[in-house]
Parts: sequence; structure tokens; C-alpha cells
Amino acid sequence: MAHIDPDSPVPKYFQLREILLDLIENNELSIGAAIPSERELCQRFGLSRMTVRQAVDHLVSEGRLHRVPGKGTFVARPKIELALQLTSFTDDMRARGLVPGSRDLDRRVVRASAHLAKELGIQPGDEVHFIERLRTADGEPLAIERAHIPVYLAPDLGDYDLAERSLYELLEKRHGLVMDAGELTIDGGIADPSDADLLKLDRGGAVLLLSRRSFSGGVCAELGVSTYRADRYQLRTSLEMPARRP
Repeated sequence: MAHIDPDSPVPKYFQLREILLDLIENNELSIGAAIPSERELCQRFGLSRMTVRQAVDHLVSEGRLHRVPGKGTFVARPKIELALQLTSFTDDMRARGLVPGSRDLDRRVVRASAHLAKELGIQPGDEVHFIERLRTADGEPLAIERAHIPVYLAPDLGDYDLAERSLYELLEKRHGLVMDAGELTIDGGIADPSDADLLKLDRGGAVLLLSRRSFSGGVCAELGVSTYRADRYQLRTSLEMPARRP
């Protein structure tokens, strides 16, 4: 059995963190399983309660564990890596072996404000489709997507049901709009009360706020503003050292 090395320069709480992570990765603690209580961990590894709590707190903040008041601490589901590429939610979930779903929250045509017109490259007052949907994976709510699409690019878009369909797939097949480039901005934020309820988050829960402009043949075809559950998503990207000048 793994043990804590009192002579190691690695802090004891971090050693315990690594031991618990190994148990999770090796499926000795499966998703949804309760971890041993603080008292049990103290006795098993000869640690103080403060050290044990520090290790568990780290794993909770990292999203590997989650606490249920009055019940204990449990292994959390792995976070979904947010795809930093131009792909639809539907295609992304299918590629992960999850069943994508969607529920319409709002569908209407609006007049572009000055800001919206600038983002989409149209004139203020031009008509824009506004599509607001709750997106799910295997029935679990993960994101709220709000898309703005110029009406002149897809005049009859409002006639189509998007409940179980990819918006990008529809735009490509029906209107020949193939999204081939984009710009993405990501911010952290706090879910407003209505979004928190839809996403089944606690009031004040953390979210990722994504703003994306998608282009087809050099024309901005969509401005998407999405709210993702921060407890279910994480960002990952590759880092490269810039070439040094001789």
C-alpha cells in the first residue's frame, strides 16, 4: 500500500493528493464512490486532520472530488476538455462517445444593435436570427448557447427544428455555409441566477464564457455567446517555446 514518506521534501498533503489521484486513476476509487473519511485517512497515513483536509481541498478545487454536505466527499466525473477548434457542440460530443441534446429556449428575429452589427459585419438595424439553446450530453446540461446569424445568409432558418440537430450541419447542407475560420475569446465568470438554474448549478456557480465569431468564405456567419459549466469543463492547449534569435 502507498505510504507517506516523512523524509521527502514533497509536502505531506501533496503526497496524499498523489496517492488519492492514483486510486482514482486506477479505478480503485470509481466515479461516484465515496473516499475514506478524514479520520480514516488520518489513521491510515499517520497525518493530522489539517494535512488531510488540505489534500482533499486541493482535489475538490481541481474538480477531481466533490463534497456533498452531510454525506461525504465523492469522486467527481472527469471534466470535458473544451475543444479549442472550430467544431459544433453536436460533433464534439459525438466524438467523445456522448449523446448530444438540445432544448430551444428562444428563437426569434431581432434588429442588429450597433455592437452586434459591427461584430457580424452588417448594418445596424439589419435582421438577425437569435437562437438560444440549452445543450446537454447524455442528458446532463453542460452549456447555454446563444447564436446570432444574419437573416440574409439563412432566410428560412427559423423554420427548422434544432432540438436534435447540429446548427452548423444545417447551415452547411441548407445554405452552403461551411465554417472554415473563427475567433474565440474565453473569460471566467459567475452564472446569473437563470443560467444557474438551467445548468443545475448552485447560485453563484463558476462558468466559462465563450464568445466566438465563425466565418464562411471570409464572411462572418455567426456570433456565438456561450456559457459553459466550469465544473464540467477544462481548457487544454499545447505550448511551444518561441524560437530564439541567434
